[in-house]
Amino acid sequence: MTPPSRRDLLPLPTRDPFGDGELIVTRLESQTGVRIEGHFSLGWIARLTPEQLEFAGLLLRHRTNLQKLAAELQIGYNTARSRLDEVVAALDGPPPGPDRTQILNRLARREITPEEASRLLAEMGGAET
Repeated sequence: MTPPSRRDLLPLPTRDPFGDGELIVTRLESQTGVRIEGHFSLGWIARLTPEQLEFAGLLLRHRTNLQKLAAELQIGYNTARSRLDEVVAALDGPPPGPDRTQILNRLARREITPEEASRLLAEMGGAET
């Protein structure tokens, strides 16, 4: 039997479709036919919906540049930021980004340029760019 190509593979389900619980992976198979069986956790991936997982992958592909990701998806920066906040919330992470005082303190210490501070403040405020 010929192994499926990457484009023929289905997206990874991350939650039990009937009870919304964590899925336990019991079998892995490589394209060379190697099979590994056991009880494996999906880890942090299990906390995300398939859509959130796809968003996180795209964000990594864009090296966490939310503006470029928003442009590719043809959505507003605020929408992209909101989706990122949902991913962070699903992972139980801390609130994203520095606060205004931290940005201004970094500027005062000359750790960042005025342009960088302006950009960070605009992103923090959710301004469309």
